[in-house]
Amino acid sequence: MRLTEQQALLNLRAVLELCAAGQVRCSEKTARPSAATIRTVSSRLVDGDFYLDEPIAAFAWPLVLQAGGLARIDGGRLRLTPKGRAALSTPPAEVIRALWQRWLTHAVIDEFSRIEEIKGQRSKNVLSAAKPRRQIVARALAGCSPDEWIGVDGLFTTMRRERLSPTIARNDMALWKLYLEDPQYGSLGYDGFHRWELLEGRYTLAVLFEYAGTLGLVDLEYVHPAGERDDFRDNWGADDLDTLSRYDGLRAVRLNALGCFALGLVDTYQPPAATGQAQVLKVLPNLDVVVTGSLDPGGELLLSAYAKQTADRVWTISSASLLAAVDSGRDPTEFTAFLAQRAENELPSALDVLVGDVTRRAGQLTDLGHARVIECADPALATLIARDRATRSLCRLVGDRHLVVPPDAELKFRVAVRKLGYVMPVS
Repeated sequence: MRLTEQQALLNLRAVLELCAAGQVRCSEKTARPSAATIRTVSSRLVDGDFYLDEPIAAFAWPLVLQAGGLARIDGGRLRLTPKGRAALSTPPAEVIRALWQRWLTHAVIDEFSRIEEIKGQRSKNVLSAAKPRRQIVARALAGCSPDEWIGVDGLFTTMRRERLSPTIARNDMALWKLYLEDPQYGSLGYDGFHRWELLEGRYTLAVLFEYAGTLGLVDLEYVHPAGERDDFRDNWGADDLDTLSRYDGLRAVRLNALGCFALGLVDTYQPPAATGQAQVLKVLPNLDVVVTGSLDPGGELLLSAYAKQTADRVWTISSASLLAAVDSGRDPTEFTAFLAQRAENELPSALDVLVGDVTRRAGQLTDLGHARVIECADPALATLIARDRATRSLCRLVGDRHLVVPPDAELKFRVAVRKLGYVMPVS
């Protein structure tokens, strides 16, 4: 049994911190996380993934962040967007609600693609649109009684009775292109070979387990999937399969308070009493940070972003570590707020002095953006152009024969230089 609500609130921070640290890799083509990334994310999740041998939450988190606009792929790594950085200081329940709503309309993948044993999904005009399907599952979830367990088979019955069916195949002919093992003998087009539980049911399990469960909207009761469901056993090609999907072990779900908030059933949310905010740090006068209790993975990653780990439970704050954090886009005030919240003792005055100094130095340089550098044949020409009435406001002399032209002034500079009798080369 997994109570997901509090775990999701902490896991959100951990995965955002992993992205901020550049430790999440995803395919540029498919947007899916790499095998190494799945292992990294799984190692940082509270209590790990749902199964030791089958990625579910570790697979879902990078996709959910992309769909929610909190991160984007840059050079094969998932980088936080400005929206993602803002999420680090936003109440996590609000972020999760936005992620769930965004997933319903802008999911990165079709969840049914995760049912790999059902082949033929990539054939043209086979699967129905995924967006209406996941919204149907969301409506079914919203109809569950809050804080009450419901068996997945009972949920299936309710969905069929209320005509909440996330139809998978585009039409009856498309069913013939879906198959197990062999496209002819194992086709799901045969009578009795495309039962609701086999297609629509498996899709519902995927959405509930991998996405609603990962985001903490429902608590989960589950076992290992091998041999748990036998509704596919009569299909040709199923003899060698232990399970039809990694989600077959899900037995029951329970809509929790976070789920009610994310689904819009309530307007406010009260987080659980313990969400990793315990005072488990001690900041020493020499600016060593000692972890005295159990620090959640997200908190440990944030600590590592601003300080260097020097022992098993000790991090050291320095000017170099803070400058490195600022250089990567972090805000020192985020760090001091984190320490003030988690520290057992009052923060030493030396920390305020150091943070103030780093903040001051970080503001000494200003990035004015890109510019075009023009090299003149000799200093006399460079001086002529830099001082001419028509061009002097459009460029700046650097050294004795180089001119810097801002991008927004380039067109006017070209025209003015041409009137002087010269031509600026085309790049």
